[in-house]
Amino acid sequence: MSSEEQVPATEALMDNTDQGRFELHRDGDLVGWLYYTHLKPNRYALLHTEVESSHRHQGVAGAMVRQVLDEIRARAGTITAICPFVADYLSRTTTYADLIDARHPGYSDRAAAESAREKGGG
Repeated sequence: MSSEEQVPATEALMDNTDQGRFELHRDGDLVGWLYYTHLKPNRYALLHTEVESSHRHQGVAGAMVRQVLDEIRARAGTITAICPFVADYLSRTTTYADLIDARHPGYSDRAAAESAREKGGG
């Protein structure tokens, strides 16, 4: 193997219910997390995405959101997009349109989510 070849990272998504977040681990290291609130009957309000500073600009956030959405689909859940990154991700694909809660969709894109965050002071 040449020094330019890279071995693909092993990824694992974990649901840390104690902290209310999904966590993405790469090669055993915690690299990112997505905070959520689990609402009744089976809706997840996706609140905030964070990536460890040493792992930024490596596709962690996108990989994590995709895996979180796949996990919620496997649980037959729906989502409300509050997080600007999640809203932006969803605005660029129709792959997960079936997961968006019709009564409580959240924000349609990053600009709307960030505007609401600024107005709310959060």
